[in-house]
Amino acid sequence: MSNPKHVAFIGLGVMGGPMTGHLARAGFHVSAYNRSPERADQWRSIWAQENLSIKFFDTPAEAAKDAAIVFTCVGNDDDLASVTLSEEGVITTMQPGSLLVDHTTVSADMARRLASECASRSIDWIDAPVSGGQAGAENGQLAIMCGGTEAAMEKARPVMNCYGKAIVHVGPAGTGQTAKMANQMCIAGVLGGLSEAIRLADAAGLDLEKTFQAISGGAAQSWQMNNRWSTMTEDTFDFGFAIDWMRKDLGYALNEASRLGLSSPVTALVDQLYAEVQASGGGRLDTSALITRLPKGPKQ
Repeated sequence: MSNPKHVAFIGLGVMGGPMTGHLARAGFHVSAYNRSPERADQWRSIWAQENLSIKFFDTPAEAAKDAAIVFTCVGNDDDLASVTLSEEGVITTMQPGSLLVDHTTVSADMARRLASECASRSIDWIDAPVSGGQAGAENGQLAIMCGGTEAAMEKARPVMNCYGKAIVHVGPAGTGQTAKMANQMCIAGVLGGLSEAIRLADAAGLDLEKTFQAISGGAAQSWQMNNRWSTMTEDTFDFGFAIDWMRKDLGYALNEASRLGLSSPVTALVDQLYAEVQASGGGRLDTSALITRLPKGPKQ
């Protein structure tokens, strides 16, 4: 029987690294794996300064062996398949009765495929994409959208509380990913409107800080407005969630909408605007760099 305090975390990026640290601080025995040895070395150095005991392994399978819960947080469908379903993937060593929780944003099809594979091995599954960005991961304030069984959620929730502030069980396998698609569609639409609003206020000669104060207390208020208005006006776009990743997420959302027979013109338009920012070399900029696609108008 696996030690319930033994967990594994696969993927130590800007999200997974901080989440892993929160687990170790909470007293879990953490095994870790990252595809890039350089990134693993960076986290090893950071955690050593805190005296956090996190054991690193050379393959996902080795890290997952004997873990009660295995967490994954990688890039996309192919990355997730590599660390889970390959010969060195976590599923090859996970024990019956253990739990696989995926925090990657992937397609709903991939989530359902992994849920089926886990079920065939008597492994519990939750697709649990997150929202809140790098700051949310570092501060342990992530929103987590979950798809899976009630029993799997009972196992996962106390552990995810280490880095989640809002953990919602949406429904069966795949629904967490679909909820994340809805989340990204909302963000895309808000940033599109926010970009145009800032350009309008600026061209009209308004004081941008006073404009923010005037409109952020009413119906226009949003997380993006509160956190990105000032940085967008200052042309600062060095935050954690890149346009490259947003386009990947919007692609999943548009594909799922098409599968359901839906039209998503706003999402499709913003996705195309992001493609133009990518083409100009801005793919690694924060998603709020959407505003760079809109030229500044002449001041009044």
